[in-house]
Amino acid sequence: MYSVGQVFRGTISDAADFDPTADAETLYNAMKGIGSDKEAILDLVTARSNAQRQEIIGAYKCSFGKDLIEDLKYELTGKFERLIVSLMRTPAYLDAKEIHDAGVGTNERCLIEILASRDNKQTQDMVAAYKDAYGRDMEEDIITDTSGHFKKMLVVLIQGTRDESGVVDADLVQQDAQDLYEAGEAQWGTDEAKFIMILGNRSVTHLRMVFDEYEKVAEMSIEDSIKNELSGDFERLMLAVVQCIRSVPMFFAKRLYKAMKGLGTADNTLIRIMISRSEIDMLDIRECFRLRYEKSLYNMIKDDTSGDYKRTLLNLCGGDDDLAGEFFPEAAQIAYKMWELSAMTKVQVWLRPTIRPASDFDPAADAQALRKAMKGFGTDEDTIIDIVTQRSNAQRQEIRQTFKSLLGRNLMKDLKSELSKNLERLIIGLMMTPAEFDAKMMKKAIEGAGTDEHALIEILVTRSNEEIQAMNSAYQSAYNTSLEEDIQSDTSGHFCRILVSLVQGAREEGQADLERADADAQASLHNFCNETKCTVDFIYRIMKFMSILCTRSFPHLRRVFQEFVRHTNKDIEQIIKKEMSGDVKHAFYAIVRSVKNQPSYFADRLYKAIKGLGTDDRALIRIMVSRSEIDLFNIRKEFKEAHDVSLHEFIQVETMIVSPSPCLLTLFSSCGGLRVCGCCTAV
Repeated sequence: MYSVGQVFRGTISDAADFDPTADAETLYNAMKGIGSDKEAILDLVTARSNAQRQEIIGAYKCSFGKDLIEDLKYELTGKFERLIVSLMRTPAYLDAKEIHDAGVGTNERCLIEILASRDNKQTQDMVAAYKDAYGRDMEEDIITDTSGHFKKMLVVLIQGTRDESGVVDADLVQQDAQDLYEAGEAQWGTDEAKFIMILGNRSVTHLRMVFDEYEKVAEMSIEDSIKNELSGDFERLMLAVVQCIRSVPMFFAKRLYKAMKGLGTADNTLIRIMISRSEIDMLDIRECFRLRYEKSLYNMIKDDTSGDYKRTLLNLCGGDDDLAGEFFPEAAQIAYKMWELSAMTKVQVWLRPTIRPASDFDPAADAQALRKAMKGFGTDEDTIIDIVTQRSNAQRQEIRQTFKSLLGRNLMKDLKSELSKNLERLIIGLMMTPAEFDAKMMKKAIEGAGTDEHALIEILVTRSNEEIQAMNSAYQSAYNTSLEEDIQSDTSGHFCRILVSLVQGAREEGQADLERADADAQASLHNFCNETKCTVDFIYRIMKFMSILCTRSFPHLRRVFQEFVRHTNKDIEQIIKKEMSGDVKHAFYAIVRSVKNQPSYFADRLYKAIKGLGTDDRALIRIMVSRSEIDLFNIRKEFKEAHDVSLHEFIQVETMIVSPSPCLLTLFSSCGGLRVCGCCTAV
């Protein structure tokens, strides 16, 4: 119902020359005697449509006087049994059972997934099946198990009365976009009822146009507004509705990925989606999956599951897209739209810091309090943390100056002498100006044994021209040498050229030039992808590619990458990963990720800094300090969306911290969390 301009394509369809009586006998023979022929069962069940399976159930009872589902439950076990038995249920009764089982708990994510993605008929059939199976009203049970605006939106969706006429009124599109803007971004607080009414009732075609118009009015995507204005399960539900309006296959691709990534598999989610979409749009989901995650759904299932359970899921998946080599046209259409929706559109409007200037600021009082915290035996680290993390950087600079004027002492030296290790690095980093801090981070990345190429890339790719120029001046002042010279001394080849280009701080600014963007996409990027490596033409193309990525404005690059999809049916991120290697690949990939969604790029950097054995404390400190007054709130939101865990919780789990260290408390304060009982709660 909600996909982007494509016909739904399933992987399971009616079997030719179907004979339900013969199939019933095959299943009976597979289960009689000691043990059961599981391969025969799964091969037959996954080669029949759901309608044909219902005929087999009837034929089985007529031929053998037994209930096929009960026999399957008796013969099979575990996840394989759940999967096969679920395949034998009708779609409506399977949905009804999932909703009923979700009420024990309550499994809000299951409720969201099903109710956000079903069309009117599917919803109405599910409600009727629920009543028939459990003798209860689904709406009443949902009202009992949920609350607030989340409950109200679920009740709206469960009516199955969304406008499906396809008729669009241009005036109403503009009015709805304006109403949504005024209900959220344009006012203090949020009119949730307006969001519920419009997103819960308007047609899919209408809402897609509303979302486009909303971006013009609000200068941000509807998704970003929802993230800014709503929270909790209600936020997740509304985002799911929007994602399904844009593309149901992409929505399910994301759900499948999250069900399998990391330790453990969310088998109920995996089973539910693979069954419910196998006759509708599984091919489209496969396309979206490979587009977004650069790995086929088939291979991810293969790596994450085992045994007959795996074989059944792979049959439902229907094939390995990695063998095809090219994206289907529908996936390219979605990729094209994704660039249009990238979160960097008018990014300054919606970026949210976690540290703002303190009200009633008194630099003299702060200076005295800091001196008192460092005098005598021991150091009052809590006071230092409280002051430093609750003042803006500009206010900290006033404190530094006042500390010297009032007390004749150097605050930075005093802090260094009183603090140690990561806490000292973090507090000193917060007390520096952004330019001083970036210059120091660049020096640390260059000096000593080995170069921290990822740090060099991260800083130079994500800073504005003004920030880079200020960093260059601070570097020259602090180290009596130019940053460019040190980069040239410590790096080489194309990677060195990329960094030197970026360190000029001369990237173009302003909006996209559409004609030029199309030329960039065709003449440079497209031809580059078709060259043989190590030829003169290849070297020329990579230099041209570098010139485009390092000098064009971000809005222009977004349009270039979008046009690249249109011309090549490929995504630029995947081309970089396929055609390039080493630090050059990392640099170009960082630029593309930053163009698409810079907070998401930083969230990924934080995840990699914390995940696994040992934490990259320098990267953790660098990002938390440098982004705290720019977009750290957005980074936290992207982190939670990508990994289903808050940044705060992730640090605690990964480092096995029971009582956070002062250093981590400072980080949590910087990320905007509330310190409660020695820790913080954070998004």
